[in-house]
Amino acid sequence: MPTESAAPQNQGDELALLGLMQLVSPALPIGAFAFSQGLESAFELDWVRDEASLTEWLSGVLEDGLTRCELPVLARLHTALAQGDAATVAEWDQWLAATRETAELAAEDSRLGASLKRLLGSLDLLPSEDLLTPLLPTQAGYVTLFAYTAHTRGVSERQTLLGFAWAWLENQLAVACKALPLGHTAAQRVIEELRPALVTAVDQALSLDDEELGPVLPGLALASALHETQYSRLFRS
Repeated sequence: MPTESAAPQNQGDELALLGLMQLVSPALPIGAFAFSQGLESAFELDWVRDEASLTEWLSGVLEDGLTRCELPVLARLHTALAQGDAATVAEWDQWLAATRETAELAAEDSRLGASLKRLLGSLDLLPSEDLLTPLLPTQAGYVTLFAYTAHTRGVSERQTLLGFAWAWLENQLAVACKALPLGHTAAQRVIEELRPALVTAVDQALSLDDEELGPVLPGLALASALHETQYSRLFRS
């Protein structure tokens, strides 16, 4: 005879996983779809033109950008938030802002952060401003708000980094599908090729010391700067 299914033993872990899935979903209404992080300019410059060159570009941004910047700082923010260390949270939030090499990249981080904060407020997932301000900077960037959301949802540090990397990759491929003659099947092939690289990136990010951090992406910075005056644009960065 069939037996009653046992109650979930790890309900907290399951809720945390679902919370992470919600946070990295393309349907999250924070406007990430409007930004390409310089990728649209790379299309215009013919630096990225097909599946192969797109994979190469994304691999480079992941290795020399996210692995050395957003991901290790995300881990540090996650720890600082768990410890209630507002000074460290503010320090890394400011450090991230200083790494944004163009007006568009800076605006993307601040606007997505503000949008995520408004969304959390509308879902009653933020404490009052009096309680929130001592822990988070008033105008915290997107990475900081992402870390805060993951922490409050009980998402582990490693899963937080994997989720952030996955959200970045999905958004970049969504940009490519809109602006390149790249089909969704080709986009899935890129995902299959880069999935192991996401895991490697998280491993490397978690091993870096503070003095080793900092993006090395002159091509992306140049593409982003040129995008500011690009004649025809679909995206805001």
